[in-house]
Amino acid sequence: MSTATDLALRFQFATEEQQRRVATVGMWVFLSTEMMMFGGLFTTYAVYRLWYGNAFAAGSNLMQVALGAINTAVLLTSSFSMALAVLSSHTGSRKLTMLFLVATMVLGAVFLGIKFYEYYEHFHEAKFPGFNFRYEGPQANHVEMFFFFYYVMTGLHAVHMLVGLGILSVIWYRVKLGTVNAAYNTPVEIAGLYWHFVDVVWVFLFPLFYLVGQHLK
Repeated sequence: MSTATDLALRFQFATEEQQRRVATVGMWVFLSTEMMMFGGLFTTYAVYRLWYGNAFAAGSNLMQVALGAINTAVLLTSSFSMALAVLSSHTGSRKLTMLFLVATMVLGAVFLGIKFYEYYEHFHEAKFPGFNFRYEGPQANHVEMFFFFYYVMTGLHAVHMLVGLGILSVIWYRVKLGTVNAAYNTPVEIAGLYWHFVDVVWVFLFPLFYLVGQHLK
């Protein structure tokens, strides 16, 4: 009778260790493409920030720093719980692995809830570029550009968060079934890499959009 570990090993691999290494390298290759995508956005933001520094600072002053800081703390905590899930999967504790995966998903959902609330507030304050934007101060067009970058970059980050929640949900179910366990915990490790990458991206987004205008206050 085949075990869960036997079923997890695909025919093209000789050993579980080989399969794990290939999966890890594959994830790093995928993350490198993600870094290039976000890197292009960060570079474009930096150029416009250099050209229109005062306008971007004025746009940043319209952000709710407290909500951004809370979301940063929430996401960093979720990164810690994800690390604990990976550790628990190594030790073979199915209940703890499931618990920490749920904690990570809950924290991720809290992050998205706060972010969507911010989007809602910005829309009602007429800070949605192109469709519903109003700013009475100087350089209104450039302040609108700041919000364009804000929605594109944080929105793309939110999409990655939603994908991450879907991945964690599937892995949680597989841990429950026993097909992901101490002998085969590669999916948990790979998901952990993805989740930590998304967290790191936010660590850069937070100061770029919430803190650059603090010197004007």
